[in-house]
Amino acid sequence: MRKLVFSEALLPDGWQRNVCVEIDVEGRIATVTPDAEPGHLIAVPGLPNLHSHAFQRGMAGLTEHAGDSEDSFWTWRALMYRFLAHLTPDDVEAIATLAYAEMLEAGFTRVGEFHYLHHDPDGAPYADRAEMAARIAAAAQATGINLTLLPCFYAHGEIGGAPPVAGQRRFLNDLDGYAALVEGSRRAIARLPGASLGLAPHSLRAATIEEIRAVTGMAQPDEPLHIHAAEQVKEVEAALRILGLPPIAALLDAGLIDARWCLIHATHGTEAELGRVATAGAVVGVCPITESNLGDGIFPAIAYRAAGGRFGIGTDSNVLISAPAELRTLEYSQRLALRTRNALAPRGGSTGRSLWQSAVDGGAQALAAGPAGIVPGAFADLVLLDPDHPAFAARSGDRHLDSLIFAARAGAIHDVWVRGARVVEAGIHPAREAAERRVAATLARILGA
Repeated sequence: MRKLVFSEALLPDGWQRNVCVEIDVEGRIATVTPDAEPGHLIAVPGLPNLHSHAFQRGMAGLTEHAGDSEDSFWTWRALMYRFLAHLTPDDVEAIATLAYAEMLEAGFTRVGEFHYLHHDPDGAPYADRAEMAARIAAAAQATGINLTLLPCFYAHGEIGGAPPVAGQRRFLNDLDGYAALVEGSRRAIARLPGASLGLAPHSLRAATIEEIRAVTGMAQPDEPLHIHAAEQVKEVEAALRILGLPPIAALLDAGLIDARWCLIHATHGTEAELGRVATAGAVVGVCPITESNLGDGIFPAIAYRAAGGRFGIGTDSNVLISAPAELRTLEYSQRLALRTRNALAPRGGSTGRSLWQSAVDGGAQALAAGPAGIVPGAFADLVLLDPDHPAFAARSGDRHLDSLIFAARAGAIHDVWVRGARVVEAGIHPAREAAERRVAATLARILGA
């Protein structure tokens, strides 16, 4: 067994000092012993990133130029379609490798890849229908991040089954084609340590209720289900006009939502809808940096939490990858909307710890990742903080997470371990330099075209 020792560690029952963690040959925690022998670094559980479109990391910063008309998610989407039209499987693997290395450096130890870029630029399947899924798996293998692959079903262009537009042709499958893609995706991750599969009907814009029900039937009992829902006001208005219900209510009334589901964004869910989501035991996947970047709106997190709702965080468009920054943006959005402070903390409690622990628990559920936290049976997925960093001076316990999320700059995350192996040392992932060169060459070709 491998043994790690820490000066402090966040365990399910709170912070403990001088913690010894023993790790078995499969990378799972075998024992956790407080008050053992002293270590130096501070251990917290690694965060799940429950929603990523890895290829979009390649276009980060390319959409921050005002158009001739008012910009919105929909104008951003048109630019995204133009970018992805140039991507080869090699490009997708290169960009995903860099994105996953950055995620590990930033405190994420598992990624839920909501994967919808399936086919060649003309929309024809590759000889291996799961070619792009295999490239995502290769990027996870190269970086060591745990992967929950979420192959996406996408068939239409708008709510009600409208025809897709040209920019969506790389995404499209009928149900038979999607079933073949799912089986190919299972093969693609079969030998990847720490990997799992879930299914993802993209949204009510891209799949009808009947198709979503059919996709649900393809999932194995332990596989999670993810869907975009109520991200945009225009989406809600279209659902009301065509279905007679807003998107989340339509999914709930169809009997689709239970604890296996993760609703991504849910930004414009009503109080009644979100109360029903909480009662169903589902998770909401908030992506605060992307939602801010796209001007989506503010998720009503305080009301949702008051209803007993669970949430996790995702990096979505990957415009900027940072676990602490996602949590900070979520908290600050609530402060700005409601003109309060420490919005998502329990009375008398730490905001940082509340945010981090909620994202660990909700993300683990949404990605069917098994036991969450520093506990026996869980993967040894650990984020280690350096007590010598200025942000942690004269601090202990919850103050570490408060400072990491709200006050720390570069270098606060020292090491990251995944499945009992160190994948980030002194803040740097060893694959980063080579991945940066590959992505630079990819972007030079695409942007010079």
